[in-house]
Amino acid sequence: MATNILMPALSPTMTEGTLARWLKKEGDTVKSGDVLAEIETDKATMEVEAVDEGILGKILVPDGSAGVKVNDPIAVLVEKGEAVPDGAAPSAAKAPAQHGGEGGPAPSASGSAALAGVEASGGKVAGAAEQPAAAPKPASEGKAPTVAAEGHGDRVFASPLARRMAQQAGLDLGGISGSGPNGRIVKSDIEAALAGGKARPAAAPEAQPAAEAPKPAPAAAPAPKAPPAITAPHKAVPNSTMRKVIARRLSESKQTIPHFYVSMDIRLDALLKLRADLNARSPKDGAGAYKLSVNDLVIKAAAATLRKYPSVNAAWTEDAILQFDDVDVSVAVSIPEGLITPIIRKADQKGLATISNEMKDLAARAKSGKLKPEEFQGGGFSISNMGMYGVKDFAAIINPPQAGILAVSAGEQRPVVQDGQLAIATVMTCTLSVDHRVIDGALAAEWLGAFKAAVEDPLSLML
Repeated sequence: MATNILMPALSPTMTEGTLARWLKKEGDTVKSGDVLAEIETDKATMEVEAVDEGILGKILVPDGSAGVKVNDPIAVLVEKGEAVPDGAAPSAAKAPAQHGGEGGPAPSASGSAALAGVEASGGKVAGAAEQPAAAPKPASEGKAPTVAAEGHGDRVFASPLARRMAQQAGLDLGGISGSGPNGRIVKSDIEAALAGGKARPAAAPEAQPAAEAPKPAPAAAPAPKAPPAITAPHKAVPNSTMRKVIARRLSESKQTIPHFYVSMDIRLDALLKLRADLNARSPKDGAGAYKLSVNDLVIKAAAATLRKYPSVNAAWTEDAILQFDDVDVSVAVSIPEGLITPIIRKADQKGLATISNEMKDLAARAKSGKLKPEEFQGGGFSISNMGMYGVKDFAAIINPPQAGILAVSAGEQRPVVQDGQLAIATVMTCTLSVDHRVIDGALAAEWLGAFKAAVEDPLSLML
């Protein structure tokens, strides 16, 4: 029997995606575990695996299709020798909303399709096929029996049109028997009640006291103004799914999280010397080789400071502030489609060489769209480093639900006063953005001061 392959949900925030390309073509034999297609989500490009065997009978969504809704059919899988349908295979009826159209089926608690899930290995996703609809039971000949429209308790099921007709005619729906599915009252039931005069009239509304004046209706909110038309010559670049999600999440963050910012200038000379010494000790090649960057030491310093200040490694909820047990540091990585934040898990427990090699691997796979969901979803604190671009100072937007993000700028030689004398030092400016619901000013200042001390005395990170 033909079954549908559905658009899977590959991340908690995904509602739609882009079908980047098919790796199978119509007529190909499909085995369980075969990679069928690549899906571009709001975070990465993922592979969809088949869970059933058969023949890829028909592709419903072609390569490059954007805005494909989660759980929509994207292809049809058929058995050998089975006729290929023109469109999606029939599926079990979905439960409509209660305010469905005239004569529509009553609400149902039954479902019809299985959702796709993310595999724990390889970042691949198993494509879900809809289960075939159960064969309907044969109905008895003649007119369907009339069922009293009592619903559940005092609830009466009726179509919107039937409710409106009853209200206009002054009829009480409780006295009308419904002939629609599951006893739902439909238009013909109202017309029959009006013709036969059997329905109870609706109870008249209670009269208001004479002294009470009717309350004026609230004024309607003004409609939002349309953005001004852009008439200048331009090229429209369609927003990718990732770009839309970035825009939505950062807008929500800036609008709903009370940000405040703390900045400090931090000297880098001791850290740069330690980095050079450690890199000189690295084997030339082999499993133990490494090449530390300034960012690797910043990650380690931030992780060590978060372990000392668990109140910063936290998230806000309406019921409680959640303090994370592990120090998982998200690191912003720029990719052509936008920004993604792979995570160094338990960064406070890892050595510099391990952090460096993990970060290089995560960044490379982020840029090729090969990260697994668990490698970029979660994290308790973020770091955004723009030092490689020569940026002198900036403030980052918090990545919800985290409560803090550290903006790291470029190290540059600046004049400083040391022991009453003017000197030259390599200095970078770091700005901590925090959620004021979780972190107060004194705590933010203490954390940044402890981070500064760790960077300016980097040998403490070896302890």
